[in-house]
Amino acid sequence: MHTRPIPSSGTPLPVIGCGTWLGFDVGNAASEKPQRGEVLAELFAGGGTLIDSSPMYGSAELVVGELLHASRSRERAFLATKVWTTGRQPGVEQMERSMGLLRTRHIELMQVHNLVDWRTHLPTLREWKVGKRISYIGVTHYTESGYTELEHVMRSEPLDFVQLNYSMESPEAQRRLLPLAAERGIAVLVNLPLGGGKMLRALHAKPLPGWAAEIGCTAWSQVMLKFVLSQPAVTCAIPGTSNPRHMRENAVAGTGELPSPSFWAGKLPQL
Repeated sequence: MHTRPIPSSGTPLPVIGCGTWLGFDVGNAASEKPQRGEVLAELFAGGGTLIDSSPMYGSAELVVGELLHASRSRERAFLATKVWTTGRQPGVEQMERSMGLLRTRHIELMQVHNLVDWRTHLPTLREWKVGKRISYIGVTHYTESGYTELEHVMRSEPLDFVQLNYSMESPEAQRRLLPLAAERGIAVLVNLPLGGGKMLRALHAKPLPGWAAEIGCTAWSQVMLKFVLSQPAVTCAIPGTSNPRHMRENAVAGTGELPSPSFWAGKLPQL
């Protein structure tokens, strides 16, 4: 799998990760956990490392922590989670709880989820980074309605990462936020890289165009991921899945040719 450097450190990060929203929120349902373990195994086998979660995702942190512990694969994972509350002390307590659920004393990336009380949390995250409890800090949002505030934070605060939505279905981030991230030296995680699902569902009924094979794609999901990765400002795409086969297909999108943005001229599907 291709890697791209995290601008603030130069450390290479594989370009495909795994999101855990909905798919890993299975609580104590023992029968559901082996399949999620297979998803993580496929992520690692395909060369990926990043697993993104949040306290907002129900039991996802708990499930990820249990699976990494059981498979003794914590060292293979780049763990990213979030703080999603208001107030300094509640934020500290929530992050401590996340570490406990994930069964780790160190988290690679801590993010302010959807910019909730970011002015309060970012100073705490910087303290934790200095104290080496976390390696990187960032902020997130998942919809265009948050772009104005997200742009303000990216311009005014020193950040290692920003997480945002970007896809064929919702390409707005390429206008201002992706160029700004490149300008400011901020790594970009892309959530919802397959969009909200409407476009992918519609494309399933259509045959792949001939040019898809030229860039190593055998599924529409791979085409959509390669579209996202064609933006050089994008560091890693984190499609969510609970299906091991889908995780395997997603990982393949991070290999082979990654076309330039100009490749897509005249090729984007019209629905």
